[in-house]
Amino acid sequence: MKVKVLYFASVREKLGKAVEEIELPAGVSTVAALRSHLRGRGGNYENAFAEKSLLRAAVNQDMVQPSAAVKAGDEIAFFPPVTGG
Repeated sequence: MKVKVLYFASVREKLGKAVEEIELPAGVSTVAALRSHLRGRGGNYENAFAEKSLLRAAVNQDMVQPSAAVKAGDEIAFFPPVTGG
């Protein structure tokens, strides 16, 4: 099952890329599980997706909670909270 993952702001800076296509392993079916999978890659991913880092997520351009499902063909975006002013 392939998904497109987009990285914005500080996440993109830490990873050095804005987008990648990922083949999800069995058992990765939610945004939280995807984040854990990415963190498990180690290195820059572990830093970008650290347990305590505040990240928001969107699936197919809709803001979602970590429990939101992900499926083949979805576009998942990760980004830090944004403040306005």
